[in-house]
Amino acid sequence: MKKALKIIGITLLIIFFLLLVIPFAFQSQIKDIVKRFINQNLNAQVEFSDVSLSLIRSFPQAHVEVDDLVITNFKPFEGETFATAKNISFTMSVNELFKTSSEEPIVVNSINVSEALLTLKTDALGNNNYDITKENDNASAQTEGSSNSFSFDIEDYNINNSAITYLDAISNIELYLTELNHSGHGTFSIENSELDTKTTTNLSLSMDSTKYLNNNSIKLDALIGLDLNNQKYTFKDNKAYINQLPLEFKGYIQLIEEGQDIDITFENPGSSFKDFLAIIPETYSKNIESVDTSGDFKVSGIIKGKITDETIPTLDIHITSNNASFKYPDLPKRVSNITIDTAIKNETGLADDTYVDIKTLNFKIDNDVFKASAKLMNLTKNLFVNADIDGTLNLENLTKAYPIDFDKQLSGILKAKLNTQFDMNAIETNAFTRIKNNGSASITDFVFSSEDIVNPIQINKADVTFNPGNVKLNSFNARTGTSDFSATGNIKNLLGFLLSDKKLQGNFDVNSDNFVLSDFMVEDESVSDASNKTTSDAESLKIPDFLDCTIDANAKTVVYDNLILNNVKGTLSIKDQEANLQNMTSNLFDGLVAITGKVSTKTDTPVFNLNLGADGFDIAKSFKGLDLLQNLAPIAKALQGKLNTTINLQGTLDNEFSPNLSTVTGNAFAELLTTNIDPKEGTVLSKLEGALSFVDFSKLDLKDLKANLEFANGKVNVKPFDLKYKDIGIQVSGSHGFDKTLDYNAVFNVPAKYLGSDVNRLIGKINDNEVNAITIPVTANITGSYTSPNIKTDLTSGVSNLTKQLIEIEKQKLIGKGKDQIKDALGGLFGGNKNETPQDSTSTKTDSTKAKDPIKEGVKGIFDNLLKGNSKKKDSTKNE
Repeated sequence: MKKALKIIGITLLIIFFLLLVIPFAFQSQIKDIVKRFINQNLNAQVEFSDVSLSLIRSFPQAHVEVDDLVITNFKPFEGETFATAKNISFTMSVNELFKTSSEEPIVVNSINVSEALLTLKTDALGNNNYDITKENDNASAQTEGSSNSFSFDIEDYNINNSAITYLDAISNIELYLTELNHSGHGTFSIENSELDTKTTTNLSLSMDSTKYLNNNSIKLDALIGLDLNNQKYTFKDNKAYINQLPLEFKGYIQLIEEGQDIDITFENPGSSFKDFLAIIPETYSKNIESVDTSGDFKVSGIIKGKITDETIPTLDIHITSNNASFKYPDLPKRVSNITIDTAIKNETGLADDTYVDIKTLNFKIDNDVFKASAKLMNLTKNLFVNADIDGTLNLENLTKAYPIDFDKQLSGILKAKLNTQFDMNAIETNAFTRIKNNGSASITDFVFSSEDIVNPIQINKADVTFNPGNVKLNSFNARTGTSDFSATGNIKNLLGFLLSDKKLQGNFDVNSDNFVLSDFMVEDESVSDASNKTTSDAESLKIPDFLDCTIDANAKTVVYDNLILNNVKGTLSIKDQEANLQNMTSNLFDGLVAITGKVSTKTDTPVFNLNLGADGFDIAKSFKGLDLLQNLAPIAKALQGKLNTTINLQGTLDNEFSPNLSTVTGNAFAELLTTNIDPKEGTVLSKLEGALSFVDFSKLDLKDLKANLEFANGKVNVKPFDLKYKDIGIQVSGSHGFDKTLDYNAVFNVPAKYLGSDVNRLIGKINDNEVNAITIPVTANITGSYTSPNIKTDLTSGVSNLTKQLIEIEKQKLIGKGKDQIKDALGGLFGGNKNETPQDSTSTKTDSTKAKDPIKEGVKGIFDNLLKGNSKKKDSTKNE
């Protein structure tokens, strides 16, 4: 006995070892079988990472796996992925592995597919991406069955965790099956048999951009009779679930030459109103088992006819409910008096004749009654809607009666009495004559929050009248943050905006007592208390792309950053994420400002292009309040008085809608009116006054001063402009940076009489009236920064100018005298005599050393003493 057991054990061990080893011997053959099947049957590019064989996993059958399958289409869908699968496995008899001839079919008993993604597509020309099977031209071979590499004698198949997409560009149908799990048990090899299937999936379906199902849960347990000879599939015992609504159906689908012949009837087996709640996706309906309901609900239908290129089956589907109600146990309100009478019909078999007739849709919450009816026709082409709405709805009661989760709690009372008739083509083409609206609607005490705004908007009251062709906004009063605003106007295409991707078009008059721009803008990330904020921290305000409107604005006060604008009036046009300002005026800095231009948020970084005109600005207030003016003319901090200016500028805006100074370019013109100057308020002027003893900058004449500026790349270029101090002419030009760096020249054309006692002594020696016309240019070079300026004086032109003028005057007086006499006379002006020479007689002169001109040196010495002068000199010159 022990010997027998030993022999059996060894035998089993050898068999097990062979079952492990043999697959390696057949590995190459298995790959050849798969490749042969692909090449003989599919007209597409097929790739897979590996094919493996196991004789143990499905013993006594062989188990074949294909990993990482990818099928890519040829033309006209070249390069598009038709199908992928992480794993496909087959089971078959071991004998099938020994069939070496390609003429012998391989019999497959079961198939398992895991994580497959299948895309079925029909383009606008009618091409199908799933037409990838090769046609066989050899009819006789087809009859004998020798053309197929595989035949199926399937008992079980499974599709796990997969997805199917169907896109039809001709019918404009999009169908998505996700999280698909399907299994079947039966035999396909006999003429009449049964297939027992179980399916779960999520279904989304849309036609002509209308979404009919949105990720609805579908469950189907179906026993299907198979008549393979007639290609007829009969539903024998079937139950389906749409979300949690149970449906029983029977009938058949038969493949015919023209398409399919369908005859199916269905209904929900019960009649409780709880079945209606079951239609709603579970995410929104929550736990309906505990909901208290009353009344009935019935769904029944017949789908009968042929699906061909020209026809669809006729439809007769009814949804009814009478005097129903429901109440969720954790919510305080009950929805009662629910009446539903809806039919979906097609009586001709032509798709265009399908219509939905909602005869009654009524309900009541507390004392608020809401009634609606509608008829939807021509569903597949140009949808036509005729709807009536009449009722009152307390929005706050919605969340008290039904478990809806909103980001913010709804509130407000909506009242509407409205009839609307329109077709979708009229909405899309703005054919307003075919859009007929009659009635009115109002809402009070409504609070609106959105990702596009910072603070919730509280609509105190809005009253709308619907007229054919337009909607009139009779009143609109709202608050957000500390801002208030009211509006009236006309809306051209409200339905187009609500029902399609059309922009909201209209004209509005907007008034506000206090409008704070920050109430509509994103708060800084560093702000910790953002309880009212509904936008994300990382985003800045964008001009909504759905707006196409014109706004005539009138605001008593507008607050922007640290600016307070009074009596703001103007027109704002918004379109394509651009805001155009036209004739915008406001009182600011004790003057008047006018603005035209535009701001655009089309790009990630907002851009602007504006023209500003200021009339009678208070200089001190404006330069303290506007960073832009401080950067354009920092020296104006020391000015007091009035300013007229025009500024043209463009650049980008930061997240707070302030200009990015490094990007700003443009030009400006400024005119000063009745202006005084305080050098102590300006470091540059204070230091310049210390370097030039003959000018008192507090007494500069700035009246009617005009200056032109150009700016770009963070630098301001100032064109030459003229100033006056008594009878001293001053010309200023140069540039500075927005970083406060300076590079200026100020040329002072100083009459000789202001140059002190030394120059006056020269004048006395000449004793000529012409000397009163002598002016000497003194150049001050201003560099460094506005807070730490460097002042250098350039005497070169002044020395040369004075020397030439003195020589010329003396020459005119000594006309007829000898050259030496003239030189001696001029030298005597500076304390020399005719026997002195410019240098010691014993000194030698090299090529690099020239004799010094006593006249020029004398003049230079006067300037040196003047510019180094002490305070006493300075005071004396100022008092002259």
